Amino acid sequence: MNKSEMTAKIADGQGFIAALDQSGGSTPKALKGYGVEDGAWSGDEAMFGLIHDMRARIILSPAFTGDKVIGAILFERTMDGQAGGVSVPQALADKGVVPFLKIDKGLEDEANGVQLMKPMPELDTLLARATKLGIFGTKERSVVNLANREGIAAIVEQQFEIADQVLAHGLMPIIEPEVNIKSAERADADAILLDELVKALDTLTGDDKIMLKLSLPEKAGLFQPLVDHPRVLRVVALSGGFARTEACVELAKNPGIIASFSRALLSDLRVQMSEEEFDAALGQAIDEIHCASTEKTPVAA
Repeated sequence: MNKSEMTAKIADGQGFIAALDQSGGSTPKALKGYGVEDGAWSGDEAMFGLIHDMRARIILSPAFTGDKVIGAILFERTMDGQAGGVSVPQALADKGVVPFLKIDKGLEDEANGVQLMKPMPELDTLLARATKLGIFGTKERSVVNLANREGIAAIVEQQFEIADQVLAHGLMPIIEPEVNIKSAERADADAILLDELVKALDTLTGDDKIMLKLSLPEKAGLFQPLVDHPRVLRVVALSGGFARTEACVELAKNPGIIASFSRALLSDLRVQMSEEEFDAALGQAIDEIHCASTEKTPVAA
């Protein structure tokens, strides 16, 4: 796929984006969920080798195709690795899956009810390397814990600054200001975030477009103005701690938003499975998430 084909697939594809981007801090938990217990590896390199094997197994599975999975978000080490004897971005593109890269380096401590992204001083170098490897876009995450307008405005400002840097490299940024679904102020935080995002989108110039990765809102359909905004290529949703069944129910209530799930996609996969068992479990998860992304539940007025 060339860039225009990738853009068209992400804009109009009837599917969802797989999040395969667990990084250093979340890798042991991801491996444990896969059936690899703590102590099964010695050192970071062995740990990352195990998580890479899991991701390669997913990518190479016959259940994982561009028919239902239109994109995949990768961790930097995954981007640099291989699957089936070719680079991971190429392996994805060969299956009709558009490759994205997680670029943030983690979160700052909470201030004003939010967690901003840590500095990324080597981002330009990473973006240049990603472009050469065939990456289409990026994903950068920050977190909203409270309905604090000052904090949420700071998150949106930082996210759009990074998006400008990404766009300058010809890549598509996915802005991810995650609202904590366990927050007692979730509904108000959703509303403030919507307001701040619309204001920021209205400042974009030229032909620039971005993507948004958002927590599923407490009020179904709340983010429709973002889905319909001319500066937004696509809105995707994270599962945010919901189990797959609940995440799919909530996703189906939100027209125009597709999934970008991680745990909700991978939760039934185990390293001990035979290839037939693994492919069947992955296929079932893909089918459920695809259905919730494409077949929406009518919401009463």
